[in-house]
Amino acid sequence: MAVWVEIDLCNGCKRCVKVCPYGAMEIRDGKAHVLEHCTSCGACLEVCKEKAIQTDVEPRAIPDFNDRKGVWVFAEQRGATLNKVSLELLGKARELAGEIDQDVSALLLGYQVSGLCDTIMAYGADKVYLAEHKNLKEYRTNAYTNVVEELVNKYKPNILLMGATHIGRDLAPRVSRRVGVGLTADCTELTIDPEEGILLQTRPAFGGNVMATIANRYSRPQMATVRPGVMEALPKSRGKGSVIKHKVSLTEKDIGTKILEAVREKSKGVSLSDAKVIVAGGRGVGSQEGMKSLFSLAKVMGGEVAGTRIIVEEGWLPADRQVGQTGQTVRPEIYIACGISGAIQHRAGMLGSRYIIAINKDGRAPIFQVADWGIVGDLHEAVPAFTKALKDSMGK
Repeated sequence: MAVWVEIDLCNGCKRCVKVCPYGAMEIRDGKAHVLEHCTSCGACLEVCKEKAIQTDVEPRAIPDFNDRKGVWVFAEQRGATLNKVSLELLGKARELAGEIDQDVSALLLGYQVSGLCDTIMAYGADKVYLAEHKNLKEYRTNAYTNVVEELVNKYKPNILLMGATHIGRDLAPRVSRRVGVGLTADCTELTIDPEEGILLQTRPAFGGNVMATIANRYSRPQMATVRPGVMEALPKSRGKGSVIKHKVSLTEKDIGTKILEAVREKSKGVSLSDAKVIVAGGRGVGSQEGMKSLFSLAKVMGGEVAGTRIIVEEGWLPADRQVGQTGQTVRPEIYIACGISGAIQHRAGMLGSRYIIAINKDGRAPIFQVADWGIVGDLHEAVPAFTKALKDSMGK
């Protein structure tokens, strides 16, 4: 099993060097050469337009998936209230389905939740697969996994999307294991490859230092989870569709767990996912004392205060106020980044903001690359001045 280069065919384009994940290709004397630590992963073969790179590894045959149709969304609900991320995913599913000329369907599990079907269809679903049973009233892992597995095996979807919520992060990997497919978690973008018609799933990798795009050519359904706030829901319409009722047979013995008590944490203030204005602090804030000016600005603007990972780790803000790859994803009207460098881990959580204002002493900080307006200066001077100007304009 080996990979080699037909030197006469190689034009030294360097595409193979750039794409090799193991650094096992190099250019010498204007030609590509394979190094000893090549793993025969095949990445270089796919990008070599001259067909100069050869292998004795038999290519894996791509199965026929013509029987796999439809983009599915798991419509997560608690207490007969839909999670907003489900509506956001329906909007993205509508876009994806349009590119491959397939329908959008939603999976709705619960008890006495049929009243949600009209809402689901109004936000983009052509069909709703409804599974109602008293043992589905509260989310329990085995119960929901069993039912979703049955639906997937019976109706054979092409794509299955779930929210990266507490429920989605528990359910999605179990379903993917049951049906024997891979899962891409915490995606920040989903697109359709124009040539192959497969789902391209983009997510942060290697600690958030790079963005990886993952494709599944060899199994179906193509599964991905997306964090709340990453996608945008479609405007509500008078959507019409069909409801397909799925007969559920579940006993307590099948489930194996009981919910003895549910304790709901009382929210403090407005959730970041609902905030119209967010004033966020990063390492440049310097201290907990430095956070005070951010709170003052947020109060004047009717917004909420958030922070990067370092702010939370220092104990200056609670964990539910963290924005970024390991925190929340937000889409406010205005996002004011104070003393934030703009590392990819943080940008992953706030790029959906309508307007981004950056304040940083370093004019070369990456945050300015995504900002609509930038202030190069000391935030401890700029933020109070900004707050005073707003107060003056409002007559406060």
